[in-house]
Amino acid sequence: MDFKLPELGEGIYEAELVSWRVKPGDAVKRGQTLLEAMTDKATMEVPSPFAGTVTTLEAKPGQQLKVGEVVLTYTGAEQAKDAAADGEKTDRAKEEIAAPSRNSDRRATATSGVRAAPSVRYMARKLGIDLEQVRGSGPGGRVVIEDLSGFVAPAEAATRPARPEARPDYGTPGSRIKLQGLRRIIADRMVQSKHTIPHYTYVDECDVSDLVRLRDALRPRYERAGVKLTYLAFFVKAAAAALKEVPIVNASLDEKAAEIVLHDRYHVGIAVATPNGLMVPVVRDADRKDLTEVARDIERLSAEARAGKARLDDLRGSTFTVTSVGNIGGLFSTPVINYPEVGILGVGKVVKRPVYDAARNLRPADMIYLSLSFDHRVVDGAVGAVFGNAVIRQLQDPAALLLDKLV
Repeated sequence: MDFKLPELGEGIYEAELVSWRVKPGDAVKRGQTLLEAMTDKATMEVPSPFAGTVTTLEAKPGQQLKVGEVVLTYTGAEQAKDAAADGEKTDRAKEEIAAPSRNSDRRATATSGVRAAPSVRYMARKLGIDLEQVRGSGPGGRVVIEDLSGFVAPAEAATRPARPEARPDYGTPGSRIKLQGLRRIIADRMVQSKHTIPHYTYVDECDVSDLVRLRDALRPRYERAGVKLTYLAFFVKAAAAALKEVPIVNASLDEKAAEIVLHDRYHVGIAVATPNGLMVPVVRDADRKDLTEVARDIERLSAEARAGKARLDDLRGSTFTVTSVGNIGGLFSTPVINYPEVGILGVGKVVKRPVYDAARNLRPADMIYLSLSFDHRVVDGAVGAVFGNAVIRQLQDPAALLLDKLV
């Protein structure tokens, strides 16, 4: 029997095979992970809807796969029944790809009130999952294959040992590394950004002495509450407040319509270094969350990204990005804009050095460099400086960032 790649998400018709979790000859149970696939930087585990024995693997890691394409073959006790259901699923999946708009109406009027593609419904039936109990992460609450993983993961976790945290691989002299997986996606995004956006970078310094003292005072209390309070939480809050002051920076350029789209939501991406490369999960509605909520989001999103468990929905929709290299080192960088945004804030390390105050008295201060890259088609140099000043004002009044909601 053939097993075909199911639909992985709304509007996703292909994915890259990251790794196999099975090999020919393996006996497979329903719900067991067959493979890991990557789409838009998110790695997804694809569970098995059948019980049987794997006979062949029809794809190799690094290969691009299309929805409906055969990825493995298997034998099992229910072959005839599976063949009929699988054939029906394939035909309907092909119809979806050929005419998604027409099929969207059919999905809405299906016998079940749950919005889901036929391939997802088939998978749920075989796994014994009630779609009514699944919270969909797709547009309009639509259920995608990723949403089913939480219903099968616990059973598999009991039989599969936890994978140790991966360490960064900086390469081996004299070797070649195939450009695939997350590294290939990063390469494509960087080329797109630099080829499309005329960058310029604005650099300024900021006295964050009050912020450092406030964070040091709050850390024990946050730790007792199980929250890791990093400087990044303050930077995200400061950026959200500054974006409200200078809305043109919270925008994207619609080139086809020749329009600048100013967003009314403040979804701040946070650059996270993972063992496989850079990922940018999103703190949604950062302006509506207090510092504790932002800190919790950052901790969760960062941990999931480093573990390769970031959800596709967590990697989409940012309107501005903050990237920090301060915990590694370096005074400042010239960050590349996360396309299609028009601005990004780069944060360097905090350095203790002597400065003169307003009365010309020398005193020690905690200083930090801020480097902001902008899309010069949308944000002029003077506007970039205004935005930088707005960020600095927020960071120099850190107590205001503790307010429950920004106003």
